[in-house]
Amino acid sequence: MIEAEGLTKHYGSKVAVDGVSFRVEPGRVTGFLGPNGAGKSTTMRMIVGLDTPTAGRVTVNGKQYAQLRAPLHEVGALLEAKAVHTGRSARNHLRALAATHGMPTRRVDEVIEMTGLGSVADKRVGGFSLGMGQRLGIAAALLGDPRTVILDEPVNGLDPEGVKWVRTMVRYLADQGRTVFLSSHLMSEMAITADELVVIGRGRIIATGPVQQVIEQTTSSSVLVRSPRARELADRIAGDGVTVTASDDVTLSVRGLDAARIGDLAAAQGIALHELTPQTASLEEAFMTLTADDVEYHSSPAPQEGQAA
Repeated sequence: MIEAEGLTKHYGSKVAVDGVSFRVEPGRVTGFLGPNGAGKSTTMRMIVGLDTPTAGRVTVNGKQYAQLRAPLHEVGALLEAKAVHTGRSARNHLRALAATHGMPTRRVDEVIEMTGLGSVADKRVGGFSLGMGQRLGIAAALLGDPRTVILDEPVNGLDPEGVKWVRTMVRYLADQGRTVFLSSHLMSEMAITADELVVIGRGRIIATGPVQQVIEQTTSSSVLVRSPRARELADRIAGDGVTVTASDDVTLSVRGLDAARIGDLAAAQGIALHELTPQTASLEEAFMTLTADDVEYHSSPAPQEGQAA
């Protein structure tokens, strides 16, 4: 379990993390989301003792990281995949880590096999692709068979097979009762992988909870309706709390009524329906809504054709 209480980090006059409190439970995959500059990496670094909090505290399994007697057995972290001696082979890098923490050599072979590094294990890390570097970072995080796994952008640079592998791996770890905390910019992947979310913006927590709950609390659902008598139906169902938008003569988007109620009202009026489909927002839409006021860097609209770039 990871518990943060009033966790704060200042860099001079800049407040990177501002009094955040959250809990990451074992047996669940918890996604950590936020725009660039929101404080995700700083928070993760404080969890594993790489940065010292200005105020507040964060514990792993009830202890601060510095108090853990065997930290690699308690916490495995991928925060910066490039933090490797480029002249070493992947195998020697992992062997060095194992030796300094009293782990048997066979564990190195196990994580190499687990992460798909077998064919490149004896090659110099300096020649690795971004994806292979990520796999090596994950192998190092799993080396101590830790109870808690923290992964910052683990799918960065991975091909579709690698992304699917990470998804399966973190699900397996959580199903074993381990604590899994990961960040990602791939909202579609996070929607599939995570059970819970912690969303941060400008150093503050702006949402927590199960994925679907965060989506439902942040966005409004609608129902897509197609009918040859769409305009008549719109007049019949419009009212307090109900918004009906017509995109053409046969298509409506209805907010404020569920599909079953719309179907009942249409049937009562003898109005034929050709489609009645609930529409739910995506995690990406919820994320954009949540963080709209917390994005540090905004892009300008693309220039129109004929305009100077």
